[in-house]
Amino acid sequence: MHADIRPITDADVDQVVALWHAAGIARPWNDPARDIAFARSRPHCALLVAVAGTQVLASAMVGEDGHRGWVYYVAALPEHQGSGLGRGIMAAAEAWLKARGVWKVQLLVRADNDQARGFYEGLGYRDTRAACYQKVLEEG
Repeated sequence: MHADIRPITDADVDQVVALWHAAGIARPWNDPARDIAFARSRPHCALLVAVAGTQVLASAMVGEDGHRGWVYYVAALPEHQGSGLGRGIMAAAEAWLKARGVWKVQLLVRADNDQARGFYEGLGYRDTRAACYQKVLEEG
């Protein structure tokens, strides 16, 4: 499927939140609207969307921390999964990082998400066998 990939606009926000819920990547402890607003307010990250006309079909949040790039919230509408949108949005996220001189990208995948693991492995990503630790500094 052909879709244009571009940064999110104000008009896309509600569709992106709905996309994340439909794709099953939204979590109750993360407020999608807050995450979107935070990403959009920072110069070191972007939220990219794949659109056909005015419909948001896929997303990827991409950012860099001065050492490596990170990708989050990669999703495609369930009815469009398997159409190449995921590959396209990941290629756009990687291009965003390369344009900023970032040479390494990482992402987090839940251990029980075999579908996502297979998708990323098909794109050349490898499990680094590193443990991810987290500390919540402020409840959202």
